[in-house]
Amino acid sequence: MDEGTELVEAYDYLFKFVIIGESGTGKSCLLYQCIHEMFKENAAHTIGVEFSSRTIRIGDRSVKLQLWDTAGQERFRSVTRSYYRGAAGAILVYDITSRASFANLDRWVQDARALASQHLVLVLVGNKLDREDDREVEYAEGERWAQENGVLFVETSSLTGENVSMPFLLAARAILEGIDAGTIDPDVAGSGVSYGERQLRAVSSSGRLNGMPWRRRRRDSISIREMVGNGSRCNC
Repeated sequence: MDEGTELVEAYDYLFKFVIIGESGTGKSCLLYQCIHEMFKENAAHTIGVEFSSRTIRIGDRSVKLQLWDTAGQERFRSVTRSYYRGAAGAILVYDITSRASFANLDRWVQDARALASQHLVLVLVGNKLDREDDREVEYAEGERWAQENGVLFVETSSLTGENVSMPFLLAARAILEGIDAGTIDPDVAGSGVSYGERQLRAVSSSGRLNGMPWRRRRRDSISIREMVGNGSRCNC
């Protein structure tokens, strides 16, 4: 898809995401692999914050993701934390070959939940799955931490591309389910969610906003459990 098409493509919703975690965990490479479907060679540490965007398809709806890739170094923390505000989703990345990157997860979650949307959807990502022989954090540890902290969990490899789409798909689908259930309201400032052109057209044609069909759980919506079980992937 060329840049001109991306700019004018109609979408139903716009979600703000932040990618967070310790420096060196592969956050930028993960994002690059999802967007470009190739590994980012000689990737330098992110300075401050870098911005990307991508539109994904979930069922019959298109969602545009605003993706804020934040630096993991402590010296940038005061800058990067300001970008957490109003985020609907957070992708928290650690390195499965680095016990230290896993040990500091609590701090990242606390900051995200304190500053982002009230209904923040958070996905824990164990990256560098291609380096299984150097693993320091077992899958069961990541899974247990995710369950204890009420977040979603997946392991990925930004080198091979394994599961790189899944964190973004999991978060986006959970947010859509919140919209369908009425717990997340795109009209509320700071929700990290806003209507896209297609939904605004629907509002205009119906002549009303409150009580729209997508405020309730849609019959065609698929739960995260069903989606993971089917091994679905997004076209990031």
